Amino acid sequence: MGSREGAALPKVARILIADDHALVREGLRTMLSGEDGLEVIAEAQDGQQALALCRELKPDLVLMDVRMPVMDGLEATRRIKQEMPQTSVMMVTMHENPDYLFEAVKAGAAGYVLKDASGERLLGAVRRTLEGESPLNQELAMRLLVRLSRESSGSGEGDGGGSEEGSGGAFREAAEETTGQAQREGESLSSQPEAHQAGSSGSGQSRGAEQIESLTPREVEVLRLLSQGQTNPQIAQNLLVSRGTVKIHVQHIISKLGVSDRTQAAVRAIEAGLLGAGTRR
Repeated sequence: MGSREGAALPKVARILIADDHALVREGLRTMLSGEDGLEVIAEAQDGQQALALCRELKPDLVLMDVRMPVMDGLEATRRIKQEMPQTSVMMVTMHENPDYLFEAVKAGAAGYVLKDASGERLLGAVRRTLEGESPLNQELAMRLLVRLSRESSGSGEGDGGGSEEGSGGAFREAAEETTGQAQREGESLSSQPEAHQAGSSGSGQSRGAEQIESLTPREVEVLRLLSQGQTNPQIAQNLLVSRGTVKIHVQHIISKLGVSDRTQAAVRAIEAGLLGAGTRR
């Protein structure tokens, strides 16, 4: 017994489930219960209750339904992330709607999981989010970040012209390719003229810029690649370092930017103008 007393106990991730349907909450709780390192600590039936429970319990992760009464999941996510930026939020949705997902990422979500996902897929998304990884697949993440980049830079119309040379130009080329593919598939990701304004203007942008300045040159390099939708193995290959080294850099970036996951680190970089800054290696 004495030898175990000094050993650090593994951290248990505390999860809150927010959905207005009791059957959905029950299903999610059943899938998560009994899993090592995970504990469902509370349930909410609307966004307002989820916000109140987050203030009281400070969960590590919220599984948030998009459409709920009293306060919907997007507004609840926005409020939770404003007050508790270290709490991760993953949207639970019936449909892979790009417009909802775009608004969710802007509100502060790490990504999403479909309500009809298998238990294995749900658990994988939960664990990736808790580890600071993105539960979004790479192609979808790229599309959302491209759209956010265009909106943040005010280039929603046309190609935006301007001076996105160097690394920004390469990003834009990849952006055009992925969004072109999305439009051919009929998803039309940039057809929302009235998207909610990202909370990235004024003091928010300057705060983001200050946080970016706290990063080392290598961390900025990793963040730029991360914000282009690259995975850790891809970043490692580009920078000729190990995956473990990239993972450590990503952890430091998440900590310094005061965010909960890599999706929101990418959002912070875009809001601060990192991708359009034209900086070169």
